Amino acid sequence: MLNDPLVLILLYFIMPLWLLAGFADWFCHRASRIETTSGPKESLLHLLQFSEVGVPILAALFLEINAGIIALMIVVFFIHELTAWWDVSYATSTREVTPIEQHIHSFLEMIPLIAIVCVSALHWSQFQALFGFGPARPAFGLAWKAEPLPVPYVLTLMALVLLLIIIPYTEELMRGLRAQRALRHHELPARSQLK
Repeated sequence: MLNDPLVLILLYFIMPLWLLAGFADWFCHRASRIETTSGPKESLLHLLQFSEVGVPILAALFLEINAGIIALMIVVFFIHELTAWWDVSYATSTREVTPIEQHIHSFLEMIPLIAIVCVSALHWSQFQALFGFGPARPAFGLAWKAEPLPVPYVLTLMALVLLLIIIPYTEELMRGLRAQRALRHHELPARSQLK
């Protein structure tokens, strides 16, 4: 299965593109000085979205894909879409979201859908079975992959997630919290002078 062109597209095109889009989005937030506008609330929404997509990604990397895993991917996709809507609604009410950032958001929303379509195509009988079609019975059990992904690939991917997503978005949250504390610190003396 590791030689299947669709698997190679998922591993070496879809996943890197997704990570690069996430990093580009962080860069847009930094350029817009998110810490002084929408602040840590938006940063928490970003971390929530990455946590949401992280669960099915980890499942796909390490577990056998079956109807249950595909169902998880579909459900999380819709949860992620609701969180993304919440995030953008909040962001646009507090800061300018530039056209380039909006374009990056379109990648971040559609790449998970493309990944689900690819995974479903690779495991078509389980995708059909999930909806009651085809001859196969839907499987919902959890089992480690019979043919694990190459260890160098998994380690490289995890390192990229750490470098392009976890560290930058944690830094964004910390920056927002520092800016929020500084604002509160400046407001307290002003309030005490009013009394």
